[in-house]
Amino acid sequence: MNSDDTTCTGGDDHDAEGTDQRTGTAASARDSAPEFGLVPVTTLVRTKLAQGWAWLEEMLTGRYHATYGLAVTRILIGFTGLGLILTNFSARHYTFGVGSAWNGEIAEPKSDFPTIWLFSLFHRAVTTPPLFTAMMIGLALLAIVIILGWRTRLVLPIYLVLWVSFIELNDGAGDQGDNAYRMFMIALLFADTTRRWSLDARRRARNPEFPDNDGGQWRWALIMANNLAIVVLAFQVCAIYMSGALYKAGGEAWQHGFAVYNPLHTQQFGTWPVLSDLMTAWGPMVVAISWGSILFQCAFPFMLFNRYTRIIALLGILSFHLGIALLMGLPWFSLTMIAVDAIFIRDRSFAKVSAYLRHWWASSAPRSVGGASGGSAGGVSGAAKGGSAKTRTRSSSGSRG
Repeated sequence: MNSDDTTCTGGDDHDAEGTDQRTGTAASARDSAPEFGLVPVTTLVRTKLAQGWAWLEEMLTGRYHATYGLAVTRILIGFTGLGLILTNFSARHYTFGVGSAWNGEIAEPKSDFPTIWLFSLFHRAVTTPPLFTAMMIGLALLAIVIILGWRTRLVLPIYLVLWVSFIELNDGAGDQGDNAYRMFMIALLFADTTRRWSLDARRRARNPEFPDNDGGQWRWALIMANNLAIVVLAFQVCAIYMSGALYKAGGEAWQHGFAVYNPLHTQQFGTWPVLSDLMTAWGPMVVAISWGSILFQCAFPFMLFNRYTRIIALLGILSFHLGIALLMGLPWFSLTMIAVDAIFIRDRSFAKVSAYLRHWWASSAPRSVGGASGGSAGGVSGAAKGGSAKTRTRSSSGSRG
């Protein structure tokens, strides 16, 4: 029986070897196949969608983004409003008040805002010069409060309403910078602009839950509103640059490269004739600036996706706005755009600059007179103690001798 079993077993082994030799390729394919088989395409798609959703959720509700950049935006927005009020304060009645009645806007406003009760406060007070002046001073004080960052959640909506009511008194005195200014402020209503460099941050720092757990159970909603406001601001800035560049590209003066020359030699925009002559003295430079501004504005949104190109884009757009402010006399428009461009700078970069400035300030601060005298006195007393100790050592060694 054992022999039969052996014979049968041997035959089976021989057959198995033959089968393996004939189907060696199939066997190797089975060995190399994954243990659980191929993953369906639908599963891969669902996995990628789930990963993308988790990433988006973390980006929107995980933490506050651009906290330093929003603080800079808040500060510069306040400075813009304050500067525009101060530069027009001496001519306030002629520009916005009863002195501008000749244009007919006090009787029949061209804008619809003065007809809305919420935005008609300045329009009602414009015929009373003392009240109009007091309201302008109050608006300037609100701008200072925004710069300092005190109760900004409550102050900013009031400032926005009063600002629109003020700037719409004379439709001819405004420009596209005023439109961008109010659009940016509407987005800032949903952002937390006081987490850095503000009195609100100092007040909330006394709470042990700040800045990691403030907001309670609604913290995720506040974070999402803040981050979506950043997205809206970024979209608005990029849309302004792109639309401006495409509009310029359709003009004949820009196509031929002499568009920069015209405004710099007009009385309205040529604020510094010497600088205007210097910038337009060489023809190729005029062409380079004209065409370069179009290309740079078109490329700006795409340069933000890489760290190094983003640095070039921010430095270039800063130079662009500084040139507009200096050469064309549009400082408040330029400051408004620079304010929002700050959101593209990482918090890490702001933190490094802030730490460097604090270190520089601490190292360069003059020492107090008392501290210096105390130090010198300490040095003298230390030297005296050292001398007395040496004297005692010598005397003791002499006595031993």
